[in-house]
Amino acid sequence: MELFIHQVLAGLATGGIYACIALAIVMIYQAIHHLNLAQGEMAMFSTFVAWQLIEWGMPYWAAFVLTLALSFIAGVAIERIVFRPLHNAPVLSHIVVFIALFSIFNSAAGFIWDFTIKSFPTPFGSQPLFDGAPVSAHDTGMFGVTFVLLILLFLFFRFTRVGLAMRAAAVNPESARLVGIRVGWMVALGWGMAAAIGAVAGMLIAPVVFLEPNMMLSILLYGFAGAVVGGLTSPAGAVVGGFIVGVVENLAGSFIPYIGQELKLTIALALIVAVLMVRPSGLFGSRLVSRV
Repeated sequence: MELFIHQVLAGLATGGIYACIALAIVMIYQAIHHLNLAQGEMAMFSTFVAWQLIEWGMPYWAAFVLTLALSFIAGVAIERIVFRPLHNAPVLSHIVVFIALFSIFNSAAGFIWDFTIKSFPTPFGSQPLFDGAPVSAHDTGMFGVTFVLLILLFLFFRFTRVGLAMRAAAVNPESARLVGIRVGWMVALGWGMAAAIGAVAGMLIAPVVFLEPNMMLSILLYGFAGAVVGGLTSPAGAVVGGFIVGVVENLAGSFIPYIGQELKLTIALALIVAVLMVRPSGLFGSRLVSRV
């Protein structure tokens, strides 16, 4: 029982990172109805920017806030410059551009900061939360940041005019335009918020996996799994899905014979297939119906 509780708590801690990535994926999916294959690399590049600011002597939280601002601006710029001209392009065109962005960010990070592994600081500390605790202070901090982020997003989308406009633009762009909402800019704001959320995930996971250009490859797959399990139309569902993936992979790696740590990624992929077979819209997602 003690091992079970330990693995559940550890799964919740890592699930917080998957939840952040899943949330960023859903933000962009609701805006353009495509999965951003470069989401992980965008988060990785933002984390390198934060590391560089800290290396230059900037305090951690100042670098954290500045990185979020720069990531937001970069996300808006990518949508305005790259994806706005492709608005009516075929789906394959979007996929090719996502793959190109993946390669560009990965190569640029390696070129600027090289491919050597770097340590990234944590503001929460790496010691156990308390004597005998199965999770560290950093793990608890990751969980807390994810929870606070979800609450802030809920308040933003529920009680602000911009948040309500973004929801309307995502659900029914044509009707939103008729009431004066600038749908294009709402989509760009969604990109900016997704980039900032991804940056949070990158800065939280870097102290655990260390900082290098390929650090987000497997994390992105876990994020996709969380988004699909929770539902691509539900931000809250994506967060819950991320936590579910984190707990399931830790339990499977510890209690299912022959799985171990080497096949943990297989669990995430199996979850994607299983959920799509039983409930294609995800556990908390809504089925989209198109009237013609």
